[in-house]
Amino acid sequence: MILSRNAEDLYWMGRYLERTEHLCRLLSCQIETLVDRPVREINFGWRRIYDSMSRRPPGPAIYFAASDDEEDDDYTLADSFTLADDLTFEPTNPDAVRSGLARARENARQVRHRVSGETWTCLNETWLGFRARTIEEIWKAAPEAFYVGVAHELNTLAGVAQTTMYRDEGWRFLQLGRFTERAQLTIALLLAQLSLVRVESRASVEADWSSLLRICQAVDAYAQCHGVEIVADRVLDLLAGDVLLPRSLCRALDGAAGTLDAAGLGPGPIAEARQLAHDLAATTRRRWPRRPTLDDRADRLRHMQRECRTLHDLVHAAYIGYEAEGAPVR
Repeated sequence: MILSRNAEDLYWMGRYLERTEHLCRLLSCQIETLVDRPVREINFGWRRIYDSMSRRPPGPAIYFAASDDEEDDDYTLADSFTLADDLTFEPTNPDAVRSGLARARENARQVRHRVSGETWTCLNETWLGFRARTIEEIWKAAPEAFYVGVAHELNTLAGVAQTTMYRDEGWRFLQLGRFTERAQLTIALLLAQLSLVRVESRASVEADWSSLLRICQAVDAYAQCHGVEIVADRVLDLLAGDVLLPRSLCRALDGAAGTLDAAGLGPGPIAEARQLAHDLAATTRRRWPRRPTLDDRADRLRHMQRECRTLHDLVHAAYIGYEAEGAPVR
């Protein structure tokens, strides 16, 4: 049985790595829109990122332009520098790319005996390469390439861990952290998309949903399943319930449920955690009683968001935050 402190370090290492890679994909897609996209689309993308993170843009002077005239366009482009810095290098932002990488590395350092040497080396090199960069430096060239590069390095790290780590309890907690974080991030992103679509003064355009597919690396999968016409309902169904899509919500929850099934018994409520994970995975496949509206889909996602938080609490209680004396094994 793995020590609770090791389980916690590996679980959060997985969560931080997944969170950082997710944010890099968000930022790479967003920075690409700064080149030649309408101001409305640029603003939509920034709002989507900040809403999905439940974070407000920095500073009272920062606002999002509402029109497409040239003056607002110039201001928005200047703003994007500040917003990108806040999400990438800002040390007081716990969800920034820098914070995620630093915390993942620190957690890995605490459990060097539980991760392969190749995994540690890959993570350490990624961090050392990142910490020397500044927003001014990356903004001078091609900032979108910077975010693509960091995401690529984190995907390489995941592949290195996949092929070199011993398949013991430590591996399972690393995977459980990644799947749990992926599920929560996907739900938050979909809810932010739906919320913005509702409040937009103009009808949502195809570009908003196309960019969501790009963020989730699902453009080719959508084209294969549904063709070239972008339909909001089809996008949501694919990202939430398609088990063949690597970054779908369904796939993440299936992964969490399978990892919990394979994990050893814990002193806490492991049975409840396993059951909830399977229930959440089943919810993504549940048929709608009628043709659902976007509000119906948002309601289901909000319910799943609450249940995913409960799942985290149960995992924590089962393996990490349990009472040491007299705790029942379930």
